[in-house]
Amino acid sequence: MSRVRNFCAGPCTLPAEVLDEVSNELSDFEGSGMSLIEMSHRSPEYVAVHEDAIDRLRRVLEVPDDFEVLFLQGGGLLQFAMVPMNLVPAGSTAGYVRSGAWGKAAHGDATRASSSYVAWDGQDNGFTRMPQPQEIEVRSEARYVHVTSNETIEGIQLRELPDLGVPLVVDVSSDFLTQSVEWERVDLVYGGVQKNLGPAGLAVVVIRRSALDGCAADLPSYLSFPSHAKAGSLLNTPPMFSVYVTGKMLRWIEARGGLAGMAERAERRSSRIYDVIEASTGFYTSPAEPQARSRTNVVFRLADPDLDARFLAETRAAGLVNLKGHRSVGGMRASIYNAMPDEGVDELAGFMRDFAQAAG
Repeated sequence: MSRVRNFCAGPCTLPAEVLDEVSNELSDFEGSGMSLIEMSHRSPEYVAVHEDAIDRLRRVLEVPDDFEVLFLQGGGLLQFAMVPMNLVPAGSTAGYVRSGAWGKAAHGDATRASSSYVAWDGQDNGFTRMPQPQEIEVRSEARYVHVTSNETIEGIQLRELPDLGVPLVVDVSSDFLTQSVEWERVDLVYGGVQKNLGPAGLAVVVIRRSALDGCAADLPSYLSFPSHAKAGSLLNTPPMFSVYVTGKMLRWIEARGGLAGMAERAERRSSRIYDVIEASTGFYTSPAEPQARSRTNVVFRLADPDLDARFLAETRAAGLVNLKGHRSVGGMRASIYNAMPDEGVDELAGFMRDFAQAAG
């Protein structure tokens, strides 16, 4: 069977070698006579996998010693509520940068969980850029400002986390491990793993230990960050398969230069598609302002929307799949996550050039 080039915005494509390794171990993990996903999450075999994945993520993401790494369920979406429930005490508030659909959604849930306000809203400019630090409102009572480092739907990205004089909370779901984190500026970083690190079902939360100490004390156990930290992310049965595959993916990333290797890879490969867009003399356009263009979600449009269906049909026939843009914005989107092979990007760039020439 020939594998397609999967440009899906999530879940992500995974390396063939990781999938082969998982396949070989699936029915009998390390001679145990059973699959890892059948084991007790308290078994020594699984605990070793769990702890190794946390240690590898800490190492690859260059997490400082004064942060705790948590593996949780619920994806990034649950964190939209858990973060303010834990971190915003009575009499305080939190600012939210609404830079796109996911920043807007995070703020929407925060309004239900605690006091919050809009620190910057990109809707007036069509969510085509990220804010400058001086544009973000920081109120004196703000416990943190929440930013989305990469907006998956609109294809825009923060190149650097802003220094606002107040701790940041950062949703890194769609550019996880593609650029460094300015740890001195953040209290909490979170993201679902299903775009750059593994299968759906697992969220990573990296929280400063001093922020843990200040979390609300009266939350239900699963909604409490301190409860998970105290239990080593084994408060309940974790998403074992997702943790297991994420550990293998982290090993794959380490072997390819770690965080620096993935950052270089993201810049180089996204540039190949942006170069085709810029050279197309208007046949393709990117709605994102150049300085904010995402390295992981390349959003583009055809000048003639009547060609969209043909473009998608012909890319599918060529084995290039899941290129249709989000239903809320239309157009096309190529999600180029960590495991996308260089050859897949080259094939898409070549197809786009040939299509423009044939249709033009």
